[in-house]
Amino acid sequence: MEPMSRQTLPEPYLTLDDDAIAERIVDAKKALGSRLVILGHHYQRDDVIRHADVTGDSFKLARLGAERTDAEYVVFCGVHFMAESADILRAPHQTVILPDLNAGCSMADMAPTEDVLEAGATLERLGVTDVTPVTYMNSTADIKAFCGERGGAVCTSSNARAVFEWAFRRREKVFFLPDEHLGRNTAMAMGIPPAAIVVWDPMKEQGGLTAEAIEGAKAILWKGCCSVHTKFQRRHVDERRAEDPGVRILVHPEDPHAARGPGGQPLGGRDRVQPGAPDGSGDARQEDRHSVPRLLHLRYHVPDLSAESVVGAGAPGRGRGREPDPRSRAHAHLGESRSRPHAPGHLSHPEENDGIRDREGYL
Repeated sequence: MEPMSRQTLPEPYLTLDDDAIAERIVDAKKALGSRLVILGHHYQRDDVIRHADVTGDSFKLARLGAERTDAEYVVFCGVHFMAESADILRAPHQTVILPDLNAGCSMADMAPTEDVLEAGATLERLGVTDVTPVTYMNSTADIKAFCGERGGAVCTSSNARAVFEWAFRRREKVFFLPDEHLGRNTAMAMGIPPAAIVVWDPMKEQGGLTAEAIEGAKAILWKGCCSVHTKFQRRHVDERRAEDPGVRILVHPEDPHAARGPGGQPLGGRDRVQPGAPDGSGDARQEDRHSVPRLLHLRYHVPDLSAESVVGAGAPGRGRGREPDPRSRAHAHLGESRSRPHAPGHLSHPEENDGIRDREGYL
């Protein structure tokens, strides 16, 4: 395994104002031309997105970055697991750069490799072998490798159900990591009863489960979540619907099942805002405050759409989301991501044409 390298940004850059930094980025892009591609995740602030050559959700960006074969340098403005995915898919001549190696995902961090390996060993010790491990894209390369080495797969929020169906055709159970809410929402949408869905808590012995509970389970869900999506509650749906009874609620599958509320429609990845009113005014979406207006602008061409108009009354971040301190912007380190050679099949589906690709062709 080739280790990651970390280079501290020279001190003068940390004291530059925003305009000077923006100017230098523009100059660097002109100098490098097609040798550089900057990928900007939807979550990023506008002062980052303005410099991105491609915007989108995590795996889509990783795929598109690898397809830019003329680019030697792929700068991923996102978090650690996203850059790892891009590094796995990159061409040999490409270098993936994560501007801040400390940029992490709380959900991915909830599934440490050692804990997952211990859980796998515990299941084997209990004789639970008829199980397919599936991990969400929002996980580390180690966890993706864990699943691939055991005949499992990686899914996105858009194709989670298709991957679950694939897994159940092969084995009796699914061991899903690291988001219990995406796992529960997917399993329940397939008609799996709550009694057959259990949560594996890595902080407890044997996941906090009895052997009988594990034996009777169809879906074993890792106890993990997105720290943002779990802030959405059923009352946010009720309050928004009380304001506008005709509003259509779009709920991301990382939200808790109870937050869906009556009439809440499931939503896939962030590149898939479902069409509503032509001006976007008829939809309320439970999402983060940066990606909502950006996605709706892309879909509906509404240049000044605010997060407040779509998140809904009382939703987290509505008009009071705190912007990061400009001094803490992601310029602290420049690191070249060099992940381990990945296990065959742990990012791509074992059967490429098994009907689980999403509408854009991304897994």
